Amino acid sequence: MNRDTLIGFVLIALVLIGFSWWTQPSAEEQAAMRQQDSIAAVQRERAAREAKQAAAMTNADGQQQSAPLPTDTTAIFYPAMQGVDKAVVLRNSHVELTLQTRGGVVRQARILDYEDNLQDTMGVTLFDRREQNMELMLAAKNDNVFSRDLYFTPTEQTDSTVVLTAAAINGGALRLRYELGPDYMLHLSVQAEGLAGLFAPDYGALDIVWHDLCRQQEPSYSFESRYATLTYKESDGGTDYLSETSEKIDEPVDEQLDWVAFKSQFFSSVLIAKDGFRKGALLTSIPQEKGTGYLKQYSAKLKTAFDPTGRKPTELEMYFGPNDFRLLQTVEQQSRFGKDLDMEQLVYLGWPLFRWINRWFTLYVFDWLTSWGLNMGIVLILITLLLKAITYPMVKKSYMSSAKMRVLKPKLDEATKQYDKPEDQMQKQQAMMQLYAQYGVSPLSGCLPMLIQMPIWIAMFNFVPNAIQLRGESFLWIKDLSTYDPIVEWGTSIWGIGDHLSLTCILFCVANVLYSYMTMRQQRDQMVGAQAEQMKMMQWMMYLMPLMFFFIFNDYSAGLNFYYFVSLFFSAAIMFILRKTTDDAKLLAILEARYQENKKNPRKTTGLAARLEAMQQQAQEMQRQREQLKKR
Repeated sequence: MNRDTLIGFVLIALVLIGFSWWTQPSAEEQAAMRQQDSIAAVQRERAAREAKQAAAMTNADGQQQSAPLPTDTTAIFYPAMQGVDKAVVLRNSHVELTLQTRGGVVRQARILDYEDNLQDTMGVTLFDRREQNMELMLAAKNDNVFSRDLYFTPTEQTDSTVVLTAAAINGGALRLRYELGPDYMLHLSVQAEGLAGLFAPDYGALDIVWHDLCRQQEPSYSFESRYATLTYKESDGGTDYLSETSEKIDEPVDEQLDWVAFKSQFFSSVLIAKDGFRKGALLTSIPQEKGTGYLKQYSAKLKTAFDPTGRKPTELEMYFGPNDFRLLQTVEQQSRFGKDLDMEQLVYLGWPLFRWINRWFTLYVFDWLTSWGLNMGIVLILITLLLKAITYPMVKKSYMSSAKMRVLKPKLDEATKQYDKPEDQMQKQQAMMQLYAQYGVSPLSGCLPMLIQMPIWIAMFNFVPNAIQLRGESFLWIKDLSTYDPIVEWGTSIWGIGDHLSLTCILFCVANVLYSYMTMRQQRDQMVGAQAEQMKMMQWMMYLMPLMFFFIFNDYSAGLNFYYFVSLFFSAAIMFILRKTTDDAKLLAILEARYQENKKNPRKTTGLAARLEAMQQQAQEMQRQREQLKKR
């Protein structure tokens, strides 16, 4: 082995040793890894123990038996760590809740007065014991108490109330008192009895870990998933939510919370705390894949007040029900906490301006029309007609402004024909504005009234998909106004289209093409010179918009597409009628009379015309200065 080979081996060894030293984990990282390994081992051991217990509790007939006695006889709730897992059902005319004696929490919730759109049966199952679980945890002096390990004994049971008791080794107990209200609200108090000596003197927290796989309830996964969010209410602020599209795991919240909601498009499970959930709550929302039958995986890790002496119970409330704006407003009256819960925010009505329109106009009109017992399709048509009647004066004003510019077009062409060069465009604009001022025409008056209608369109975009009253309602060929109405369906999803064609979306896009054609023709008739040429180029972009809307709205609810179709149809009809009833010759005569009157009593140029004139003078002054500099 020569010297160069030896040096090479030494260098390679040094590099490997240095790389190993550089990449080895720090002491803190090693400790964290050991902790994770120990946690995983504990979890595996617990899972194996629970599996053995479950096997021991099931006899040959598949029935639940008493669990074997635990070996840890020093556990605080040793007497409650054996028993039989039974179902306890609380029920009224609206909701049916199933509690399990093992764990003592709600494991199934069914809403009885709504139809299951996927199974075509009465009753919507929000979750069952495979999909949802809530666990209560208390940190005692010697060990941690997990509700999932305890078997509670039911007493004082009726159709709407039950008391679940877990006995402790010192003769004390942990009591869970459930009371189902007349609607969708469940009241829960967690109270200790004779347990004060088993906890630290300053202990006062109840940990709650809540998991849920949010079921898909509607035919359109992608549309429903847009409105499925983990939402929460800050005690000293408004509501907020985790992203409905991106994955959020153990997202910390640095404010005290009044409630946390696991929300789908039309239904919610809400947990409310009288004393609030303390700062530092960890919230999780993980979108699920299409075809799994689920929208989101939700999780909430919360803390609230707990009194081990039993003098003050921990009071919680749970809402399992529909996202109905008016119903959610009444939850505060059903609640016993006296808080401003603001739970109607679960019905998303848009950004502040659009929410204001929906909150103080659309909702009242919708309630008024639905109180007549009309079909929801008729209600949408009547809302459209009412909005068209309200905006008609603005639409007419906009159209008449455009008509005035249309009849003045020959005069504008004549007055501006000498300004054909690109450098003369400012003078051309000034000449046009001057002529408009002489005839008493404002180009802007045709634009501003039309812009006022846009907030209504956007407000309805937020209102219709969140109106649970449309769910399951049919109209004409539409089986359900709350989801898409397919005329053709196929098994495979095509990018940008999906697996169906929605008829109301096609009608909406066709109406959009018709309306775009009419508005572009009206604008083209009033344009002068280069503007008319530019308009020809823009019209192809305007025709592409309905095609883009098709890819966006094909998966949206039939009710929304139907509203837009009806709205565009009536808009086109109004424009057609105004065009047919407008006498251009008579209108031009009125403008000529105004021109003669303004000619006798000239007015000072104001507004846009004045600004254009000032800009023109400034441009001319700059041009003059440049020419002087060139001469020097």
